[in-house]
Amino acid sequence: MELVKVQPSKSSLVHPLYIPPITTMTSRGIPLDVAAIMSTALEGILYGFSILMFIGTIWALTYKRRLREVNRLIVAVTVMLLILSTVHMIVDIIRLEDGLVKYRDTFPDGPAAFFADVSQITYVIKNAIYISHTLLGDGVVIYRCYVVWQSARIVILPSILWCCSALTGFSAVYSVSQATSNAGNIFTKATGQSFFALTLSTNLISSGLLAYRIWKIECNVSALRTSKRTLTPILRVLVDAAILYSVVLFPTLICFVCSNNGQYVMLDMLVPIISIAFYMVLVRVAISQHAQDYVLTTFHRGTTTEQETLPPVKPLRVHISRITQIDDTLTHDMESENLPSTCKVYPVEEQSCAV
Repeated sequence: MELVKVQPSKSSLVHPLYIPPITTMTSRGIPLDVAAIMSTALEGILYGFSILMFIGTIWALTYKRRLREVNRLIVAVTVMLLILSTVHMIVDIIRLEDGLVKYRDTFPDGPAAFFADVSQITYVIKNAIYISHTLLGDGVVIYRCYVVWQSARIVILPSILWCCSALTGFSAVYSVSQATSNAGNIFTKATGQSFFALTLSTNLISSGLLAYRIWKIECNVSALRTSKRTLTPILRVLVDAAILYSVVLFPTLICFVCSNNGQYVMLDMLVPIISIAFYMVLVRVAISQHAQDYVLTTFHRGTTTEQETLPPVKPLRVHISRITQIDDTLTHDMESENLPSTCKVYPVEEQSCAV
């Protein structure tokens, strides 16, 4: 019996633990290179708007205030959000230039494979910035909730969720930093879903508690209020900020669950939106405080001005007729004397009368 030597096929040489390249992995939605262009363009538009909001926030926090009157913690958070947004924008531009220009012809399988490579340092940095930015924004909302309620028990649940978000997010960043080119999307579904769900829950719970407390205060003082000033505008802007953040984060979670590449567009948009939501609340609160200070200052100045502009009390002017009789000759003359509200008698010869 003749033995026939069979050459092994190329497919039979594949190791059973072989992980296919990223380009062969199934992905849904728009291509990653197109997603990178769209996300950077939309992020740039929102980043420009956040710059304007940052300028307005700094003006509202420092206008006509002494240095000791400025809330340094809020100013520090405001500047930190701007720094993180700026660095994230710069990293996205560098990543876009690397994928579409620098490594367009040298990277295996082209730009789409480059943007799918999680081992790129720009991918690690931008994810670390996003998680830090998100945690900073959620921490500010929890701090506001604590300040309004003045109770540590109220913020126990949001604080636990915030800590879980930090643990989940930074563990994912560490995993990405240890990844290789063929590791695929190391931001696994379990980790990604947990982080997005935790940060969404933290923001909604904290914003809900904050809005409820302000609404209760408004209801309690509405019957005793003597002016038309209310807390309703601040309540509305808090709700608007929470809705703005949730409206963008919830579709991101949906895209992540469905493994849709649209998540990359939504993630890049989230960074400036977090800053905008933070700035809009600060600007509205500061405007309300300035309006109150203006009313009080105007009232005080008006009262002082009225007191200062009252005409001074002038002494009464009394006209005195002097009748003098000399040698049987009657002489009548009129003199005007400025007397300080009293009538004085002037001595004359023989007879005189002062009226």
